[in-house]
Amino acid sequence: METDNVSAVLVHGAWADGSSWSKVIERLKEHGIRAVAAPLPLTSLQEDVAALDRTLERIDGPVVLAGHAYAGAVISSTRAENVEALVYVAALAPDEGETVGDVFYRGEAHPQAPKLAPDRHGLIWLPEEAFADAFAPQAAPHELAVLGAVQRPISVSCIGEPVGRPLWKDRPSWFLIAGQDRMISSDTQHFMAQRMNARVHSYPADHTPIVTSPDTVTKVIVEAARSIPAR
Repeated sequence: METDNVSAVLVHGAWADGSSWSKVIERLKEHGIRAVAAPLPLTSLQEDVAALDRTLERIDGPVVLAGHAYAGAVISSTRAENVEALVYVAALAPDEGETVGDVFYRGEAHPQAPKLAPDRHGLIWLPEEAFADAFAPQAAPHELAVLGAVQRPISVSCIGEPVGRPLWKDRPSWFLIAGQDRMISSDTQHFMAQRMNARVHSYPADHTPIVTSPDTVTKVIVEAARSIPAR
């Protein structure tokens, strides 16, 4: 179908903000798809889902909902009726009763994955060197500088809350597996995508393909948008 009436809502993960989707937003516009980046407080999974729902309330017409990394759990937890398709980008997709931590720590950590621990405020920051080592090693130096400068911490509450029935059990889903991910192992991504019965695309990308492989991410979102039946 044509994508003229389909919107894409793009959800950032931990240590990022909506600007991490900027390259994808530009490319979606070329395909006639309006994109909106949903801001998350990263204070708890429940509060992040509420923030996403506020963004979805503003959108008329069908929505392709895309989440990067931690945001996979957030997009799985909305029940918004205008969401017609889900796209997971190197994302975490807990099943009912699981937490983000359960799936994040499921596999063996990459040797260059950062050691993460909360500060005295219960916030987890990404060490500066981890942006180049694990978060986006394929990014250009100027991109790494921006990613590090705008990083936003994630609360430990976000990764410890069990999810309810995930939306991927009730909506078609796509999964872009990042084959060179040093934050979330590709084996874990394959495991989640398989049990979701997602349409899988694999690409030799790092953990942040929305920055380093935006054409690939855009292609998957456009495919999802075109699958939505005309009304």
